[in-house]
Amino acid sequence: MSQIFLTNSPKHCAKHGLNVNKLPKKLLYGFSTFLFSLFSLVIFVWLILRPSKPEFYLKGADIYQLNLSSPHLLNSSIQLTLVSKNPNKKVGVYYDQLQIYASYKGQQITVYTSLPPFYQGHEDSNLLTASLVGTGLPVAPSFGYEVGRDQTTGRLILSLKVNGRLRWKVWTWVSGPYRFNVNCVTIMVFGADDVVSSSAAAAPLSSKQGSTCSTTV
Repeated sequence: MSQIFLTNSPKHCAKHGLNVNKLPKKLLYGFSTFLFSLFSLVIFVWLILRPSKPEFYLKGADIYQLNLSSPHLLNSSIQLTLVSKNPNKKVGVYYDQLQIYASYKGQQITVYTSLPPFYQGHEDSNLLTASLVGTGLPVAPSFGYEVGRDQTTGRLILSLKVNGRLRWKVWTWVSGPYRFNVNCVTIMVFGADDVVSSSAAAAPLSSKQGSTCSTTV
């Protein structure tokens, strides 16, 4: 008895089997949909997480000591008050590091003073105070002359700077660290009772008019 084996033709398989020509199109469509969804999510998150930089305002500053112990060594003592504001409605700010120092005509006249880290909520403001000091800081030989000339003009321009790191917070998500820098400029006016020698600045000098600071992130 002979055996007969039946085989299906390629056309028969095409009618009842898997259509291999449609498989790549389905994969391409699914991959494209995934990429579009991912791109849309990135755009959405970017629009939400595009925070405005923090705002700083110098409320006041007092110089209690600014004199030369030798022609090139400076002793200083400065008290300042800053206001920090988070202008964002949906983004909080973690201040992980804040270091403040004072400078005069491009010369650093106090050492770095660190403030404790803190969190700032949506549209919140914080009052920051710092005592800046310097003992035996080297300065340029022209320092005493510059201060004496400012006394003659009746005002001394002081720069107060903040360097630090911050992180943005949206809901439960927290970003990586960002560096930021703040520069505040204030004018200290010499009064009639302020006594300044030719080689040293007087104390106290005060500035209560306040000034807006520039911030870069």
